[in-house]
Amino acid sequence: MQGTEANPIVAFFPLILMFGVFYFLLIRPQQKKEKEKKALIQNLKKGDNVVTSGGILGTVVGVKDDIVVLKVGDGDTKIEFLKSAINNKIDSQKS
Repeated sequence: MQGTEANPIVAFFPLILMFGVFYFLLIRPQQKKEKEKKALIQNLKKGDNVVTSGGILGTVVGVKDDIVVLKVGDGDTKIEFLKSAINNKIDSQKS
């Protein structure tokens, strides 16, 4: 009695399918998000309203190599942050 041998491609199909699902559901969206954040950080300029990763709202008043100076609050309080701490840019129009 001889058993039929399975095609090696058919044997690895579930593994290939799992990798494809992981790529499209986890890896690809994360790469897209990283590209968008990198573009946001590179395009920061004076006057942009931003939110830091700590939730601090501020207006960009200076941009150096890896540092952004934000004006926060109603006074002239200025705080330096790493560019990587900038989480999002917000619209300057308030409702």
